[in-house]
Amino acid sequence: MLDIELPIIQAGMVWASSWRLCSAVSNAGALGVIGSGSMYHEILEENIIKCKAATNNPFAVNLPILYSDIENHLDVIFRNKIEIVITSAGNPATYTRVLKDHGIKVIHVVSSKRFAEKAEKAGCDAVIAEGFEAGGHNGREETTSMVLIPLVSSSVSIPVIAAGGIATGRQMLAAMVLGAEGVQIGSRFVASKEASSHINFKNAVIHSAEGDTVLTLKELAPVRLLKNNFYQEILKAQQNRASVEELKIVLGKGRAKKGMFEGDLEKGELEIGQVSALINDIKPAAEIVREIWQQFNEALKNPLK
Repeated sequence: MLDIELPIIQAGMVWASSWRLCSAVSNAGALGVIGSGSMYHEILEENIIKCKAATNNPFAVNLPILYSDIENHLDVIFRNKIEIVITSAGNPATYTRVLKDHGIKVIHVVSSKRFAEKAEKAGCDAVIAEGFEAGGHNGREETTSMVLIPLVSSSVSIPVIAAGGIATGRQMLAAMVLGAEGVQIGSRFVASKEASSHINFKNAVIHSAEGDTVLTLKELAPVRLLKNNFYQEILKAQQNRASVEELKIVLGKGRAKKGMFEGDLEKGELEIGQVSALINDIKPAAEIVREIWQQFNEALKNPLK
């Protein structure tokens, strides 16, 4: 459907997924994705133009539906003839039809069976079922990938792509056994040489351990992040029964940029998945793709090892 060699999609992570990462993943035979959620529309267009110059293979743009500049983003997507768009953070019915009217394949990120059914009804070509383990903004249901993938796979007829807690080929095989036809991987690609995230953040990811991430801020928009001083501020406010407005003040503006892009490991928001505990090194994106695919095939031959 996507005209890619390998059933692997790189997640469109804010402050990490620029044209360098996207083109490197696509050149490796998977689907690279430009994460537009952290970009003004002029920056998005610049990234698309550079990505097209760097790869002849298919790539996608991730489009958060609730993004305030979405109309300008859509103009950029249409003008540059993007063929695949991954929508997230909003109702898929809002823009799926207009995207498909422009000949674009639409994949929507969901965190529940109910939203998967809504995405199929809206006309999406596929869904990404993202479990509770995933980094960044997440579902409120806290449904793990082990439960979510078979739930969604049994409820829709369109292809299901698994996400959340996947960084290895063996995990990829497990997701497909549960009913997925491909996987979306985010955290592993944060720790890649081409990711636009700050080296401080990349190093924090590869040195993180089990229990170092937490899903928080469910009062605003649930997000999984590394525990740091910023998280402790949030936790203290929650323990003091802060109102939504008070939490917004603690959150402030630009926290994700400060942490992931500028490298402030104490005051910034460090969005990453639970699977960071399994990530121990920073590698070129192409090497990551090859490694995952090799692991997948080895696990397929010997699943009980």
